[in-house]
Amino acid sequence: MKLTELFAKDTFNMSFEVFPNKKPENLESVKAKVLQMAELEPAFMSVTYGAGGGTSQFTLEIAKNIKQRGDVPVLAHLTAVSSTKETVAARIAELKEAGIQNIMALRGDLTPEMEGQDRSKWAYRYAVDLVRELKEKGDFCIGSGCYPEKHPECATMAEDIKHLKEKVDAGCDFLTSQMFFDNNIFYSFLYKVREAGIEVPVIPGIMPITQANQVARSIELSGSFMPQKYKTLVDRFGNNAAAMQQAGIAYATAQIVDLYANGIKMVHIYTMNKPDVAAQIMHNVKDILGL
Repeated sequence: MKLTELFAKDTFNMSFEVFPNKKPENLESVKAKVLQMAELEPAFMSVTYGAGGGTSQFTLEIAKNIKQRGDVPVLAHLTAVSSTKETVAARIAELKEAGIQNIMALRGDLTPEMEGQDRSKWAYRYAVDLVRELKEKGDFCIGSGCYPEKHPECATMAEDIKHLKEKVDAGCDFLTSQMFFDNNIFYSFLYKVREAGIEVPVIPGIMPITQANQVARSIELSGSFMPQKYKTLVDRFGNNAAAMQQAGIAYATAQIVDLYANGIKMVHIYTMNKPDVAAQIMHNVKDILGL
């Protein structure tokens, strides 16, 4: 199923993102956790690619496993920075053979080794280059990312939205947002992209922070604004693992309920490969989802 078919439905939905582990010996453990989450029957599951394509060899295997054993629509990630024309052609062929119709086309995180490279020589410098290639080479539903608080490498929000419009014009069918912790930031961003003529679905991404040590890393990766009420939550419960998990799930649930109440139909959860967290969040909104 193409995800655009899901987005067209007038129902509340939830999707999960999972990631392959960098160590091959942990692959079976990750696959087991992923199938646990598939049993919760999310609208779809997204499988990441890893910084610099470091876990790309496992992305397709996990995606195929979800599709074959989990019976859940799957979205396989593909990044520009780690790809050559040959690797993209090979990946397209593999995805077609596996019957996977949905691809998340991203620029991708740069590894330290990539930071100093001459990017002008790369086959794909930006996500838009990958979107164009995928549109030309296959009948895929293509997604890409967006930053409600501006991509850290863009000077202004206007510049960032200009690049988003380029991706959509190139064939991007939907956008999924980076995590955020204040819904008003997302609503403001959505207003701006609609003003810019971007009409594709924009899916909000929510990450439940269930450990205090996740906070600094999350801010570093996404540049997300951390509201004072969330800082207070971490200060109060951060030293109690069980309490912090409960508080983090409660905060994420409140965000999700507010998004649904304001007309958002699909919410994407960055699960951090934690089936118990995914299950609790889905349970918290099961009546809203009609489960």
